[in-house]
Amino acid sequence: MELNCELVARICESFIKDELSKAGFSRVVVGLSGGIDSAVACYLAVRALGPSNVWAILMPYKTSSPESLADALEIVHRLGVQGETVEITSMVDGYFASQPPANLLRRGNAMARARMIVLFDKSMEHSALVLGTSNKTELILGYGTLYGDMASAINPIGDLYKTDIFQLAAYLEVPPAILQKKPTADLWAGQSDEAELGFTYGEVDELLHKLIDNRVSQETLIERGFQEDFVHKVVRKIQGSQFKRRGPVICKMSPRTVTHDFHYLRDWGL
Repeated sequence: MELNCELVARICESFIKDELSKAGFSRVVVGLSGGIDSAVACYLAVRALGPSNVWAILMPYKTSSPESLADALEIVHRLGVQGETVEITSMVDGYFASQPPANLLRRGNAMARARMIVLFDKSMEHSALVLGTSNKTELILGYGTLYGDMASAINPIGDLYKTDIFQLAAYLEVPPAILQKKPTADLWAGQSDEAELGFTYGEVDELLHKLIDNRVSQETLIERGFQEDFVHKVVRKIQGSQFKRRGPVICKMSPRTVTHDFHYLRDWGL
């Protein structure tokens, strides 16, 4: 899946400028993790708005990789954006101190949601919108935390698969250390996206491109050589995470109900 990176970058930049303008804003805040997705989102925001209008918030937890923090700081220095570090350990540990023992997944979700508390607070402090950093692969598979890393006001990279992100990152000249690192949410020591998912991004993106974008049936994909177990596993992930891709479902009582039949354009009245 060859990406026209120059065109894609221009579209993403226009999207950022247009959506901010519609909402009456000129700045964004972005959670900078040291990973490739947030790096690409930050680079695009700087190209669209200039470094003075981008606030990069670094939010390490006590188990976060020092290399991730160093990579995030490198982005701040390279781009000349406004940078701030907010440690989230006390927020997360303060909650779990009063709870029964929690597994890694619960703690990881709490970290993701604590970071979003920080980002939305900082967005108010700086009169900015929160810039999303979830890619299309993660959104389709539900590989993210609802109201955590999946939350944002606008998301310029949400229609780009993970393998697209790597191509775009190379075009944008994201530092090699970030391009070459193994994808990880860095929620606990040794955590790896692909190990958790059980397949590589390259494998699943090839399948998703055909299944989602080209609407090829599961049966046809299996006939074309995709492993049946792999296809069914991916489809189950897509189906099982649908609730993450929609807003809260409202019980309809009146003639005009939000999310049902009150569907004015986002910029209605502006």
